[in-house]
Amino acid sequence: MSPIPRQDTRKPPTGHGEGPHRARHTLRVVALGALLGLCGCSAEGPADSPGPQTLTVLAAASLTDAFRLVADDFEADHPGVSVEQSFAASSTIVQQVNEGAPADVIALAGMSSLEPLAEEHRVGEVHEFTSNSLQLAVPPDNPAGINGVDDLTDDGIRLVVCAEQVPCGAATATLFETLGIDPAVASLEHDVRATLTKVELGEADVGIVYRTDVATAGDRVLGVEIPDDVNAVNSYPILAVSDAPLAQAFVGEVLSERGQQHLTDAGFVAP
Repeated sequence: MSPIPRQDTRKPPTGHGEGPHRARHTLRVVALGALLGLCGCSAEGPADSPGPQTLTVLAAASLTDAFRLVADDFEADHPGVSVEQSFAASSTIVQQVNEGAPADVIALAGMSSLEPLAEEHRVGEVHEFTSNSLQLAVPPDNPAGINGVDDLTDDGIRLVVCAEQVPCGAATATLFETLGIDPAVASLEHDVRATLTKVELGEADVGIVYRTDVATAGDRVLGVEIPDDVNAVNSYPILAVSDAPLAQAFVGEVLSERGQQHLTDAGFVAP
């Protein structure tokens, strides 16, 4: 008798590795669907709520204290909005924006600081929102006996100023030109706050900063006036550099009576 042929009971192949792969994929899809169902959301987020929003403001170092108060007011009036601020030299801010750094609003010291800003970033109207003038800052005990600009050329004076490429440095250069002096400079700093810090730490006998910086420092430095007829005044521009509606709203807050009061309290004056 011929042997009965054996039947092949194996399932036909469905492609190399297809079965286990498809099972794992199905489990992942089911798990993701369950998670989305539990949180009541979609991968794109709720359609009826914009969610938390961030407004990025880049501002001149001399605006640090006043703009923090402005941001507090703005956040209080716009629940869910966070204002992220960064303070630096105006020339640094413009360079960063031109190179693609994210920003919604910029506020600079000195109208000339705005000149290098590329046209494509000039989204909003430029507003001159305040102004500032220079003042001498000395340590509280004034060890070098600095009483005015005439003392800046005394031998052995440790004078610190801002680098000329930043607004406070450009204003200082204008001051020296008006006075007809060329004093020895011990250190060139990258912004006005760095200049002030040198004086606060006792590493300089005198620094040339903005009037507002002396006011902010309180009893850590002593201010020595520069006569108005020789002093240099910088106007401050502000503008939106993105088309976000919140950008224009923040500019409006700075221009408002409340925003201007913060600037006045910090020692700024109307442009």
